[in-house]
Amino acid sequence: MPSRTRRTFLKVSGSLLGGIAMGSSVIVAASTNRFLVDTKAAPRAKVKAADLDIVHDLDEIDLLVVEGAEADVRSLNARYAPDSTYSLNRPLSEHTPITASAIDEPKYGYQWDKQAQSIPEAHETTRGEGTRVTVIDTGVAAGHPDLAHTVNEDLSRNFTADDYGAGGPYGGYHGTHVAGIIAANDQNEEGVVGTAPGTEVVDCRVFSPDELASFADILAAIVYSVRIDADAANMSIGAYPVSRERLGQFYGMALNRVTTYANSHGTLLIAAAGNDSANLQHDGRICGDFDDNGTDECISAISLPNEAANVMSVSATGPIGYQWGDEGLVEDFDSPTVYTNYGTNAINIAAPGGDADLGAIGTGVPWYRDLVYNTIAEPMFDDDDYQGADYDYGWAAGTSMACPQVVGAAALVKSQNPEFNANQVRQTLENTAESIEEYDKTYYGAGFLNPAAAVDQ
Repeated sequence: MPSRTRRTFLKVSGSLLGGIAMGSSVIVAASTNRFLVDTKAAPRAKVKAADLDIVHDLDEIDLLVVEGAEADVRSLNARYAPDSTYSLNRPLSEHTPITASAIDEPKYGYQWDKQAQSIPEAHETTRGEGTRVTVIDTGVAAGHPDLAHTVNEDLSRNFTADDYGAGGPYGGYHGTHVAGIIAANDQNEEGVVGTAPGTEVVDCRVFSPDELASFADILAAIVYSVRIDADAANMSIGAYPVSRERLGQFYGMALNRVTTYANSHGTLLIAAAGNDSANLQHDGRICGDFDDNGTDECISAISLPNEAANVMSVSATGPIGYQWGDEGLVEDFDSPTVYTNYGTNAINIAAPGGDADLGAIGTGVPWYRDLVYNTIAEPMFDDDDYQGADYDYGWAAGTSMACPQVVGAAALVKSQNPEFNANQVRQTLENTAESIEEYDKTYYGAGFLNPAAAVDQ
């Protein structure tokens, strides 16, 4: 079997695996006309009287997102920071038409992730009925036959500046895959199964079709998740490395404020740990050309949002050789993936995200079966006009895929224990996680996610 070292992964990750689609992102640019303003220092009336347009009013956390000239923002004598834009790169993925048969849904046989978590057994107790989760992502295709039952189109929201709406027919590849992992229909005799098919999914779209998102829109989506009483929010998004000394300080304040607010109001925030193969616990100062301006600098790095207060950070596990290895599995379902971030106190739990033998790609073997298989949607546009979408199923890998496994499990626990607050749901998932002794514990936090055990408490 070809070598799968982290050094090999890092050499190819930029071109092959991409950024935020796998759970980490690249800051493209700071905005010159869009700002986050801390209204604790500036009276709200003063902001509204200024020559500024309010984009998001996040009164619950004393923040406003405004558009206008920086001079007008500066005149408020309040703390502020420019909004920033993040790029979306596709995850390591494969869209290969297949024919399969198995118990439960027809393509369940390809879902090693659900098999590893004993999802059919968990469904004997609950399917997640009576719960609600949000997917803060590229959009969820409500038109997909395995998602039509779960997406609440009335509550879904578009937080971007485009006009395409949210919770509609088209969705996005990444967000639709995430939503399927959470809630794909297990009772329609087609496709795949989700962890909590009985839950309600609300699409909070923060990426435009040009695959850009802003930090402020993500904050607004979190606040909205609380406003609609979501039990959990899926954040298969993130940025690393973010400088603590620069934007990280203000952004960290804003993010910790919103995450603490969400947690105290019953919305459990669950985030991908990232795919930089980085030890988040001991990263310290790292150096590089982070602004892509030809000049190296050293920064004290932080990963957001997974390292924010009250956020459950999820690392990824996955097999090597599932349904293609000559002698069976080379790596088991619960083994750490070659790309996942890790670190004591930086990871709260591990879950199936999919792995890959990079040396097997292009050799003709079905290497992609070690990725996570679920729903996808490919929206089609012509001169920015929506022309329809292709609904199908495909494989993808990343901590982005591990995160919704935990969100689905949270919905199961909340369904079984409707009186639980966010901390109690989280504690149940962590207390019932499996201890994996053969691998470094820095990859697991509390352990490997076990939904069947979590609902059997």
